Amino acid sequence: MGTPERPWEADFDAGFTRRLGKSPQELGLTSATESCPDMWELNNGDFACIGREATDAYAGRLPAGVSVAPDERVIIIPRSTLLSAKRDIPDA
Repeated sequence: MGTPERPWEADFDAGFTRRLGKSPQELGLTSATESCPDMWELNNGDFACIGREATDAYAGRLPAGVSVAPDERVIIIPRSTLLSAKRDIPDA
């Protein structure tokens, strides 16, 4: 669980439960298993995104009020990955 300074912390022991949306292969986003943008629900209810690490590319142009902690990264996923996952994301 989180601390007073950080109410949420990632649980690195959580396991992958189910893919959200279509696989990268189904979406035509990869031709190999080594480069697969993807979204997964974890067994603790959190979500994991697999995408391109882009923290340095965005560091100098984050919107006002947005910050990236030293242990966080900006991850880019294709629009089609998120739209495909929409049907699998619970409302609550």
